[in-house]
Amino acid sequence: KKTQLIYAFNGSGKTRLSRAFKALLEPDLTEHEVGDNNSDLAQKNILYYNAFTEDLFYWDNDLANDESRVLKIHPNAFTDWVFEEQGQDRNVIGHFQRYTDAKLTPYFNDEYSHTDQNGEQVTVPAFSEVKFSFERGNEESESNIKISKGEESNFIWSIFYSLIDQVISVLNDSPEARETERFNQLEYIYIDDPVSSLDENHLMQLAVDLASLIKKSTSTIKFIISTHDTTFYNYLYNELKSKSCFLLEATEDKTVTLVEKNGDSNSSFFYHLGLKKQLELAIKEQRVERQHFVLIRNLYEKTASFLGYPKWSKLLPGANEENRTAYLNRIIQFSSHDTLANMQVAQLRPEEKNLVNVLLKHLINNYSYWQQEA
Repeated sequence: KKTQLIYAFNGSGKTRLSRAFKALLEPDLTEHEVGDNNSDLAQKNILYYNAFTEDLFYWDNDLANDESRVLKIHPNAFTDWVFEEQGQDRNVIGHFQRYTDAKLTPYFNDEYSHTDQNGEQVTVPAFSEVKFSFERGNEESESNIKISKGEESNFIWSIFYSLIDQVISVLNDSPEARETERFNQLEYIYIDDPVSSLDENHLMQLAVDLASLIKKSTSTIKFIISTHDTTFYNYLYNELKSKSCFLLEATEDKTVTLVEKNGDSNSSFFYHLGLKKQLELAIKEQRVERQHFVLIRNLYEKTASFLGYPKWSKLLPGANEENRTAYLNRIIQFSSHDTLANMQVAQLRPEEKNLVNVLLKHLINNYSYWQQEA
């Protein structure tokens, strides 16, 4: 398949998976991250974006004077190619402003020299520092501002997006017609959770852009995309034709599974289904604990919210409010955040364990949860 889509809850191991995959493809380059200026682009068979990509960018907040706030870029082969060789700085700014605000403007530095704290002359390369200003449109501007974490993530993604756009354009040409041979070895583009810190509108813009890039690619390059966001996942699932879909799950014993998901099971990839599955497994294996009362309460809350009930307690078993209150009090007793929670006994009595089973069955049988037929 041209594209592999991987969905996982946060903390399941998406970033670890991306690094493990990279290590398998580049066993001799496992110590070389994107930020290693010695890593030659021509040696790369995988280009990847994950949490470590953002580590290439760091702030100098000018704590001494509180005047000049600069986002610095570790020198690396990728940004050198994007900015210095391809002149993509204007495109990066354009992408960034689409994701944030047309008046929020990045300014890249030219090469300059200065004297450091040891009295030595230091040359700062071009495109290694970025300052941001907010143009108000009334001939006033607010300069040297520090942007938010979400805006910073947008900026870094805009650089990566410009990079893969150029790479795809190069590889779409026949080998003899390409402007550079640097990407001839490239086999995979791995994108791990580019949606962190994005609001929903900009998240959809990113999904549209990424799907367009993938559909634009006509070479043999393959894409792997992992995410925790259901909206982002579902959009890519609907837009991309040649794809395989997976669910990455981490179990309580620290093992990890990557299960292929087929057909319509991908169109309803939502958190409440994960809660339901965890509860069913705990009941089946007879290992219901206090924590499962938190999950059953969460499941009731999500179901009530979806169906439009003013209170989740309205879904509880019982013909009237008085009957339901007994269940409500029991759930709250086990799912509240006690200050002395560490002194509570985790082991439950059999009747308490059975209560979780009763509550789950009630929810499934009465509120149209799909059930596997025999």
